[in-house]
Amino acid sequence: MIDHLLGRPSVKSRRLQVLAVLAFWSAYLVRGHKHGPPVLRFLSRTLSKRLTAWQTVVITMSYLYAARNLSTLVGLASPDPLSNMYDATYFRATWVLTALDAGFWTAMKIGNKRLRDLASIVFSLFYLIAAEQADEKVRKVRASITVEHMRVSWNKGHQSPYLRFVQGLVRPRFTKWPPRQIRIARPAASDFTEPVSAWLYFDGPLSNLTRHNKVILDIPGGGFVAMDPRCNDDKLFAWAAKTGLPVLSLDYKKAPEFPYPYALNECYDVYSTIIKTRGRCIGLSGHEVPKVVITGDSAGGTLAASTTLMIIESGSSPVRRFQGQTDLPVPDGLVLFYPALDMNIGSWMSDEQMALIQDRRMRGTNRRIIQRKTSQYNHLAGTPHQSDDEDDTGPSSKSRSSLPANDQGPSGSPANTLPEHVRSPATEYAHPAATTWSQVQQHPPRPASPEATTKHPITTSTNPQPGASHHPEPMRTRLATSSMISYFNDRVLTPEMMRAMIILYIGPHNRPDFSQDYLLSPILAPDVLLSKFPKTYFLTGERDPLVDDTVIFAGRLRRVKAAMLASGGTRLEYRDSDALTEGFDEKAVAEVALIPGISHGFVQFPSVYPPAWKLIERTAGWIGDMFREASLRRRREVMVNGRREGGKERHHFRQESSGDEDKPLEMMSMTRLRAKSLREAREAREARDGAIAEEKEKDHEDQGTKAGNGLPGSGGGGEDGHSHAGSESEDNGNVNGVPGSSASNERRKKKIVAKRARKMEGEDDKSLVKLASTDDLLGRRMHGLAKGLTGMHGDPE
Repeated sequence: MIDHLLGRPSVKSRRLQVLAVLAFWSAYLVRGHKHGPPVLRFLSRTLSKRLTAWQTVVITMSYLYAARNLSTLVGLASPDPLSNMYDATYFRATWVLTALDAGFWTAMKIGNKRLRDLASIVFSLFYLIAAEQADEKVRKVRASITVEHMRVSWNKGHQSPYLRFVQGLVRPRFTKWPPRQIRIARPAASDFTEPVSAWLYFDGPLSNLTRHNKVILDIPGGGFVAMDPRCNDDKLFAWAAKTGLPVLSLDYKKAPEFPYPYALNECYDVYSTIIKTRGRCIGLSGHEVPKVVITGDSAGGTLAASTTLMIIESGSSPVRRFQGQTDLPVPDGLVLFYPALDMNIGSWMSDEQMALIQDRRMRGTNRRIIQRKTSQYNHLAGTPHQSDDEDDTGPSSKSRSSLPANDQGPSGSPANTLPEHVRSPATEYAHPAATTWSQVQQHPPRPASPEATTKHPITTSTNPQPGASHHPEPMRTRLATSSMISYFNDRVLTPEMMRAMIILYIGPHNRPDFSQDYLLSPILAPDVLLSKFPKTYFLTGERDPLVDDTVIFAGRLRRVKAAMLASGGTRLEYRDSDALTEGFDEKAVAEVALIPGISHGFVQFPSVYPPAWKLIERTAGWIGDMFREASLRRRREVMVNGRREGGKERHHFRQESSGDEDKPLEMMSMTRLRAKSLREAREAREARDGAIAEEKEKDHEDQGTKAGNGLPGSGGGGEDGHSHAGSESEDNGNVNGVPGSSASNERRKKKIVAKRARKMEGEDDKSLVKLASTDDLLGRRMHGLAKGLTGMHGDPE
């Protein structure tokens, strides 16, 4: 009451009030009459004869409790905003978390650590019983929260020895191997040199890491200011045991000591180091580039999405390549838990956002969200609820300006040739600024004449004349607030906490453009980057203040990928028919799992929310599915690349002729040349030349003898003075039918040798073909290549 009288509420004035009241009544009990003031002494004497001290205390406490809850007893209490918000299991979990927060915040100023840890548990037990006091305590702290409050609240599971002991008892024993703390060096192209700390979870000895080529890269949440990987032991141990893969969880530097974008650069540098070292930095064999799936929850989901955008952009410009950056392979998939993808906290949903949420193909997933948003006005005004299909004729599905059909998309042209709207941030998917106002009539209407007013009285017209007044541009969808405002009284994440986290994350010296910086707000990412985004799984509670970010980002991914497939990579603008394109599977792009009745952070406290264990196991299955799909995809790529490389090898020799085209083109049959030695060919030529020379001499001698004897030449003489019949008869050992002498036998043997030499030379001539440079070289080459494929071996005409 004192602070109300002073008109300035404060903790000090309230403390003075409490001390003053306690001092007054303590002094009265010591110095005053034991039966109280004179007016009450008779009643006190009478009751003291019938009631014991214990009964008096119980009656007094019961009376005070009834007086404090009088409105509830008589049915005049205010409605509870949380009555239908959560399911029973999640609400019980938030009750325990609220009591723990209130107890730890109450004891946080105690200097001695052992006493502080013990007092935190004692106060928490008190607040478990006094739940309303815990709610009030937490509400007041969150209204003026600081970074120390957030760190005490979110780190208590790992820093408190008592909670750590209880969690160890409740958690199933997944593995006997503890996590290992490691440090990962920065890549050479990074502007930073300090290594990045991380924790490696692996179900087995480190020597077994060489058998793996898959890595789960986890980025923990904590509002960018708190929570190291050890705060997520439940999830990380479960993943390591159920997948059998190494899980690398980053202990990135926290704000406000290291503001944006320091943590983002750490995540990107770790991914770059893993790829460039082929996993040797964490103990893998290094024989091949490992497959990587990136995961993140809450703020870690923001960093995971932003890191993926940086990876897609790596090496995409001459400046980046000059700085040493190279194209990095895109991760094989993402798993995002309730990510914060829009740092521009707004109140109202835009037409583009509502169009993504109300997409017919996602009605089954977003049904509850649509119902809640469309019922906001009805709940306030008390009007009947309308159907879910009321807004089907509202906004057009075209959200961005058109890309001409003849323009090349990202697959056919460099990024700088794409239209500006494709490469620029998609600001229409962020929470908008002020409402757009338009003037219906640019010029004021002419005033009506008095006569016209007299003759024609004013009546209500169905088509009123436009006036000079300003009117708001009507929205094409039902007016709805964002999930951050709809769930402002969330028991885990409130707008005040979100505001504090964003301020601390950005830092005091940064002034980012919330409508342009898509690495700060990934929901703004340009379409050209989203077209290269890997498959993404989302796991979010339906009552999460960040659920809109999940639904909108997943919807953008589906639409961009559908437009790319429908247009063959030449268009990024979505049309209604794109989702019906043959071969388009929306689940191959993004899958969203909205858990009804729960809010934020459920994966981080499965000890008090047991259904989270099934969700963790479900996400482990998602990770395994993405790795299997990545393996199949790489096998197909290897087969396609193998066929392409085989085609290149087959056409490797089909090159243009060199500058020596004036020389004869020689095509040798290498098979026949290998069948003979050069020595045999040389000896055959020498024998042939000798035989021909001796044969010519003998012919001259025979002709001289014939001329001297006057004998006519036998047979049909040819131009060379001997006949072919004579040659054939000589091969049989006869000359003109007369047995030959020794000299003739000698000549006959030499002729046989010469004939064999000519036969061998003929084979050489067949294996060596010389073409004049004036011939159609290209036609002969094509004919020679076609002979082996078609089975034709004849010479071209």
